[in-house]
Amino acid sequence: MRFIAIVSFFIFAGSAAAADTLPTATGAQLKQAVSGNTVEGSMDASGRYTEFYAADGTVRAKDYKARWSIEGDSMCWVYEGQPKDCWQANIKGASVRWLKGGKAQGSGTVVKGNPNRL
Repeated sequence: MRFIAIVSFFIFAGSAAAADTLPTATGAQLKQAVSGNTVEGSMDASGRYTEFYAADGTVRAKDYKARWSIEGDSMCWVYEGQPKDCWQANIKGASVRWLKGGKAQGSGTVVKGNPNRL
């Protein structure tokens, strides 16, 4: 059992290290990935989320709305009563890792369209 735990640790550590070598997405790549699509995932600080990113810059979720924009190579959000908050990302296929200060602090999966009708 101990051997399996050690091997699992190294496999996980190796995949995390490989993910850290992914390039930071450009603003154009971010826009292409999210505009008109839904992202479902989890953030370290706030937990699970499902958000639809309308092409008009509106974020729609089950219990709230916000605004999104691309500024340089960052994606920015403005939630009601909060200041603008901008993040960078790694994108590989449908997977996205949200980066703040160069460190991953959340992840998600891009789902085509608005399947949840948010």
